[in-house]
Amino acid sequence: MTAAPPLVASPLPAAPVAPTLGQAFAYWLRLGFLSFGGPAGQIALMHEDLVERRRWISEQRFLHALNYCMVLPGPEAQQLATYIGWLMHRTWGGLIAGGLFVLPSLLILIALSWVYMAWGQVPAVAGVLYGIKPAVTAIVVSAAVRIGSRTLKNRWLWGLAAAAFLAIFALGLPFPLIVGLAGVVGYLGGRLAPAQFAVGGGHGAQRASQGPAVIDDDTPTPAHARFSWPRFWRVVAVCGGLWALALGALVWAWGWDGVLTQMAWFFTKAALLTFGGAYAVLPYVYQGAVDHFHWLTPGQMIDGLALGETTPGPLIMVVSYVGFVGGWGQALFGPQALPWAGVAAAAVVTFFTFLPSFFFIFLGAPFIESTHGKLQFTAPLTAITAAVVGVIVNLAVFFAYHVLWPRGWAGGFEWAAAVIGLAAALALLRFKVGVIPVVLGAGLLGGAWRLLG
Repeated sequence: MTAAPPLVASPLPAAPVAPTLGQAFAYWLRLGFLSFGGPAGQIALMHEDLVERRRWISEQRFLHALNYCMVLPGPEAQQLATYIGWLMHRTWGGLIAGGLFVLPSLLILIALSWVYMAWGQVPAVAGVLYGIKPAVTAIVVSAAVRIGSRTLKNRWLWGLAAAAFLAIFALGLPFPLIVGLAGVVGYLGGRLAPAQFAVGGGHGAQRASQGPAVIDDDTPTPAHARFSWPRFWRVVAVCGGLWALALGALVWAWGWDGVLTQMAWFFTKAALLTFGGAYAVLPYVYQGAVDHFHWLTPGQMIDGLALGETTPGPLIMVVSYVGFVGGWGQALFGPQALPWAGVAAAAVVTFFTFLPSFFFIFLGAPFIESTHGKLQFTAPLTAITAAVVGVIVNLAVFFAYHVLWPRGWAGGFEWAAAVIGLAAALALLRFKVGVIPVVLGAGLLGGAWRLLG
């Protein structure tokens, strides 16, 4: 009887060929049209494509870049795309990756905003929006669960998420302070309990290797990605000059108190002073756009988030909707040119919201590339990522209140919205249904309820 041959582990696949700039352009363009599902879904899609399928970047390098983007103000998924594009193909690669992540969404959202402002009060459209709003709340809850499942790997990180939620919900602490405190905890934790604050949280083995990548764990940092002071100051000069030139043109044309100038200034502050991606910045945008400037109503703001969830690209693109509705409502170019006022305002808001994202990547990524694998730098980022989960949960509570009690506590509870929201959450979390089918289904239920009710 012949003995069975010994089992031999299958060899890992060979390293893939580095993509050309043209191949990368085609990929980022495709991603710009397919990146639905908010930041959690977009990051998961990039991970599947770039780490597992194409193997353009290794797991550890991907997570290291992600942790840096999570700590930055602005949309982390778009910044991650910019980072990887820059790492692979220099500045043009970053501009292409980050720009194509936004452009398709901007064009689609302008079209949807136009339809909303022109026909949003039609009963059928209002009914569809009634159903989509609770689905959006369920999507935020799902995002918290998905990001938390990837981030909260031990009780230390769970405790940080819970503390961040209580800090912003019960104490009203500003998010930058929460980020700073989480970073301090992560730094100390990296020294006192390093296994708990390593990438992946020290819980269980890392996922099996997908094989060597174009940019692998031990791939040397390319020359263009190494930190240098001359390059640092060039980035500051170019980005700062673009911002000053654009803002100065708006001041010259409409004055400091002009609507477009105020939008440019407000969304510059939103981009610089708010952290944690769209789910953390939206309460700040809501407070400024609705309560302070009165560019739009609370209902219009939630409707905008619903539209944002149905388009590809970063969820923070809802600010383009805010600009469009504000420009239309303020009749910037007169009553005969309302759509063009909306388009101009959306373009201004988008430019001033995303310019800082490119600035932070081109300025800080060379330093971050010099720190991968060094726990003293990665532990604070891991802790901050955990704190962001608590802030996302706070946003879910914020939206749930406005959807279920739209007229306040004394105004009655929206049972139909609650049922639609629970059904959406069940579909997302239990049956893993995609965001777009859930939104469409919720819209149909809302429309039917309003027509039959």
